[in-house]
Amino acid sequence: MAQEGTSASPGYPAGTAAERSECRADRDPFQWDVREDCQVRQILDRIADKWSLLVIALLDEGTLRFGELSREIDGISKRMLTVTLRNLERDGLVRRTVYPEVPPRVEYELTSLGRTLLGTTQALVTWSEEHQDEIVRAREEFEAAAH
Repeated sequence: MAQEGTSASPGYPAGTAAERSECRADRDPFQWDVREDCQVRQILDRIADKWSLLVIALLDEGTLRFGELSREIDGISKRMLTVTLRNLERDGLVRRTVYPEVPPRVEYELTSLGRTLLGTTQALVTWSEEHQDEIVRAREEFEAAAH
C-alpha cells in the first residue's frame, strides 16, 4: 500500500510524483516510463518502429546498398528509407560508407552495437511465426464480436 502523500498506479512504483516521473534505467525493466523525453522510450521508439527492425534484419545478411534495401522492403518510400537509415546511423546501429566513385556508391552495414539487436529481432520474428495463427483467430473473433 502507498504511504501518505504518495500513490502507486499500475506500471509505476510507489513514491512521490517527482520520484515516479524520473526516467531511470535502473528501475525494474517492466516499469515503463511514458514521458516523451525518456531516453529508454526514445530508443525503443527508434528500434521498434515499422521499418527499423526490417532494415536491421536485412543488414544481418551483410552490407547492402540503398537500392537493394529499397527493393527488399515492400511498401517503404525512398524518403522513409532515408529517414530510417539516418536515424539508425545517428543511434550508432548502422554504418554508412560513401565511396568516392562516379556515380557515388553508398553502402550500409550493421555496427557491432547494431549486431547486438539481432538476437532480440530474431526472437520477435520467431514469436510472431509461432503465434500467427492464434493472432489471426483473435482478430477474427474480435471483428465478429464488433459487428
